[in-house]
Amino acid sequence: MNQKNHLFFLLFMLICINATGQVVDTKYPKREFRGAWIQAVNGQFKGMAPDQMKQTLVGQLNSLQEAGINAIIFQVRPEADALYASGYEPWSRFLTGTQGKAPSPLWDPMLFMINECHKRGMEFHAWINPYRVKTSLNVQLAPTHIYHEHPEWFVTYNNQLYFDPALPESREYICKIVADIVSRYDVDAIHMDDYFYPYPVNGIDFPDDESFARYGGGFSNKDDWRRSNVNILIKKLHETVRSIKPWVKFGISPFGIYRNQSSDPLGSRTNGLQNYDDLYADVLLWAREGWIDYNIPQIYWEIGHKAADYATLVDWWAKHSEGRPIFIGQSVMNTIQHADPQNSSINQLPRKMAWQRNYQTIQGSCQWYASAVTNNVGLYRDALMKEYHRYPALPPVFDFIDNKAPGKVRKVKGVWTEDGYILFWTAPKAKTEMDKAVQYVVYRFRSDEKVDIDDPSHIVTVTRNTFYKLPYNDGKTKYRYVVTALDRLHNESRSVSKKIKL
Repeated sequence: MNQKNHLFFLLFMLICINATGQVVDTKYPKREFRGAWIQAVNGQFKGMAPDQMKQTLVGQLNSLQEAGINAIIFQVRPEADALYASGYEPWSRFLTGTQGKAPSPLWDPMLFMINECHKRGMEFHAWINPYRVKTSLNVQLAPTHIYHEHPEWFVTYNNQLYFDPALPESREYICKIVADIVSRYDVDAIHMDDYFYPYPVNGIDFPDDESFARYGGGFSNKDDWRRSNVNILIKKLHETVRSIKPWVKFGISPFGIYRNQSSDPLGSRTNGLQNYDDLYADVLLWAREGWIDYNIPQIYWEIGHKAADYATLVDWWAKHSEGRPIFIGQSVMNTIQHADPQNSSINQLPRKMAWQRNYQTIQGSCQWYASAVTNNVGLYRDALMKEYHRYPALPPVFDFIDNKAPGKVRKVKGVWTEDGYILFWTAPKAKTEMDKAVQYVVYRFRSDEKVDIDDPSHIVTVTRNTFYKLPYNDGKTKYRYVVTALDRLHNESRSVSKKIKL
């Protein structure tokens, strides 16, 4: 594929094609989830010195911020271990190379990432794997691992070790881990991906006959019982998070196919592995019952894939949001490696973004994986910066959790300081944590422009500070600066403006 032609197209494209084939103006939404996954299980941080890892993470975050990313999903619990200071689980081998070995000098990657994300106006989602303990039986568990205390909680399947999802003890333990994270860290969300019951291997059944005999009363069908086990965990996790910090979200990133039409007439026109039937993850039930707060189906295939067409699946999920926000899990590599079906000189990113933004129920996307964006493979990052994320976006409002905006900011004024001309304001008063302003949006308009804070092209910063350094020139040009406050769930206050000469 000719990369120069691709970049030319992205730089000068003023129109895009929507899902019906019609030509429409390119949209720049003010509200959009723009996430990226940073994984540890691939070993990218294993054995890295703390200073080097910090430098690597800061470099990734700076690059992602420039690309318009406003949420980071960071893997903190790959194998019932921790990339944070846990009192219950050992340090992860994906951090230090040996499970249970503390980093030296001691530091806390999750705490570091929370602070760095929040400095950049990004959300931090703590990504955990609920059941997985060993990706290979050859992996050595630390002496302090919970497996050694309660080996009866675990089962082996296809050379891997898992918590038995049927056991109440497993669920209680996993909820305890999540409660510990939510209570001690300023996370914006708890996130789980597609690993529930393990991906099935032909000819090998999951070894839960004994558990079914013990706990399966009332179920004639083991599949229904397995789904019930996962349902109970999801419900309990949501209740756990809500009871500790009601503003913290709980989200899932399931495999991209819920059910095929061959299994269920309401399923998608696909032919692949199924959440409901193979992983025992009834994702639509979780959304319908309000047990999850967002859903990011992993639609990692290309447009035109014979078994799992991207366009077919985006359309299906858009129509089955079940009242919860839907974001699309995008594969960077798959997108840049496949040509647009109607224009072989460009990749599929323009058409995928147009298709995604065609649906009101789809409120954003998440990039798999973050380093593919930062490495700018196929000029993907350039495309986000110059076109699709050209202007900042605030995350969607989760109004089913809280729809009350904070009070407006006070005492907006420009002040000369030794550091330059600074716009200052005072935080609004708040009675509860849910009412508290945690971020501020600063907009700029020319003196002859109408103030329209729904237009993201006027956003100059999203910050946790109560000040903004103004770009002073000669003091002859009039501008109007507008400041609003955001609470923890991104409800936006009424605006306050100040005329400034720069």
